[in-house]
Amino acid sequence: MTITPKRVAILSPVAWRTPPRQYGAWETVAGNIAEGLTARGWDVTLFATRDSITRARLHAVVDRGYEEDRDIDPKVAEYLHISEAFEHAAEFDLIHSHYDFMALSYSRLVKTPVLTTVHGFSSPRIMPVYHKYCDGYFVSISNSDRAPGLNYLATVYNGIDLSLYPLQKVAGDSLVFLGRIHPDKGVHLAIEVARLSGMPLLIAGIIQDQAYFHKQVEPRLGQTIRYIGPVDVAGKNALFAGARALLHLNTIPERFGLVLAEANAAGVPVIAMDLGSCREVIDDGRTGFLVRDTREAVQRLRHLSQIDRRICRQRVQQCFSTEAMVTSYEHVYQTIFDVEAARRS
Repeated sequence: MTITPKRVAILSPVAWRTPPRQYGAWETVAGNIAEGLTARGWDVTLFATRDSITRARLHAVVDRGYEEDRDIDPKVAEYLHISEAFEHAAEFDLIHSHYDFMALSYSRLVKTPVLTTVHGFSSPRIMPVYHKYCDGYFVSISNSDRAPGLNYLATVYNGIDLSLYPLQKVAGDSLVFLGRIHPDKGVHLAIEVARLSGMPLLIAGIIQDQAYFHKQVEPRLGQTIRYIGPVDVAGKNALFAGARALLHLNTIPERFGLVLAEANAAGVPVIAMDLGSCREVIDDGRTGFLVRDTREAVQRLRHLSQIDRRICRQRVQQCFSTEAMVTSYEHVYQTIFDVEAARRS
């Protein structure tokens, strides 16, 4: 298939800067797509916060992410941002939205085709919007996280910039948890594994559920189990350098799990709960282990020496790199251009 670069608008969220300083998976992916397409000669405009960093053309009406500046009203920022992109729709051959259900409500008001990457369904209450616009163009980020009835063109796995995560050839001594401090991510289960195994645990991430943190995390902190707060890329690499394994004991089906790819890119094995996309991201027995409970996780810790850290990184390069992701999106874009051309003829 011959793919001719065209004019593409990437609509990133405005909760955080693109790319984010610390947390912000959707902004990370949108930014990586913009960078990857630009490097391949596409004419890319990134709609993001004004403080975003990109080699693409930046278009912004919101100065900072509303999660970083609490004086900003989230809904006001979101609708100023989304409407701005669609008011410029005629300037593009495609709008690639990473904005969940809200941007869909604009999609029939413009002639420019809109591709929506569904980063997850946050609640059953948002599904009526997806049902109304089910005949649009959609991409899922894992085969496990799909809703029936949507016009999916492909599954495109999220991609990371491998240059940000150097290979850590030697295993450290600590277990690591990296992610949102929320019951969904199973921080309490990671603490339980550390307690049962006698291994130290470092916990990093934003506190998204304060009550959960105060009740199930904070009382268990001590000399061997520590919470260090949110971390940036440098902070992640410091964690990976001292990590024996990353614990990702999610309590609900994972949508993708960007941190799984980041850890593997650094050569760190992952022990993940076998829910949702974890089976797609982690190659069981080769880049980590899939488990069903904390006791099985403790048992798998004894087999970490079987994991070749170089293979962990090689699999990320093949399946979850920016290059792999952008190649897949180029094919999705071309499919849309072909469909639209056939409709006009």
